[in-house]
Amino acid sequence: MNGPAAAWFRAAQVRHEGRIRAGGVDKGVRLVETDDMNDEIDAACRAKYRRYGATIINTFVSPEARSATLKLVPRSATTT
Repeated sequence: MNGPAAAWFRAAQVRHEGRIRAGGVDKGVRLVETDDMNDEIDAACRAKYRRYGATIINTFVSPEARSATLKLVPRSATTT
């Protein structure tokens, strides 16, 4: 959200790594810029947030937001 000007994205550009904690999973990841799945991501955001209307949804599916899409790639077991 908020594209490459967002603080979270600028921090990700410096480190290119992070951690994901969800559903009992706790893994170190590399952050890789991608545009491989923008259409699928946009569809998922529209489905999840449709009750909020276009004003909210458009912040997630804007060209700026798309330009800040990152893929989470698991780091090797030796670096987690």
